[in-house]
Amino acid sequence: MAKALDKQRRLSATFDSLTFEEWLGLLVDYEAAERDAKRLLTRLKFAALRQAACVEDLDLRTPRGIDRAVIAHLVDGAWIARRENLLVTGPTGLGESWIACALGHKACRDGRLVAYHRVPRLFEALAIARGDGRPARMLKLLARTELLILDD
Repeated sequence: MAKALDKQRRLSATFDSLTFEEWLGLLVDYEAAERDAKRLLTRLKFAALRQAACVEDLDLRTPRGIDRAVIAHLVDGAWIARRENLLVTGPTGLGESWIACALGHKACRDGRLVAYHRVPRLFEALAIARGDGRPARMLKLLARTELLILDD
């Protein structure tokens, strides 16, 4: 809130016409937005998505055989809450990993905990964890995620 207060002081001519309640409301809104942004950055960092993809950038005009209704259903994220699985398959180069990362990014924006792993590297990490005597901790971390993206 200190940043917002400092900003309001620098732009005092703009904020002089506001009542105290409006001014305080702006400070609180700024702080809430900052906290939400920090949480999103933390979730995205934890997710470690391989590609910076957003579902809004998905081009449905490209002939990939993707149904708009299915994509709309996947984007709303209700399937994650119901703990349903999703398998994205197709020929090499179609963009399966990109679509998975885009859905993961959307899930992060929706406040869900996401983790992206390449399967071979995940198996290596689990083997190393087993050798170090900490596989339970790693498995607990994986179980805690709401959306686990496994990429070949």
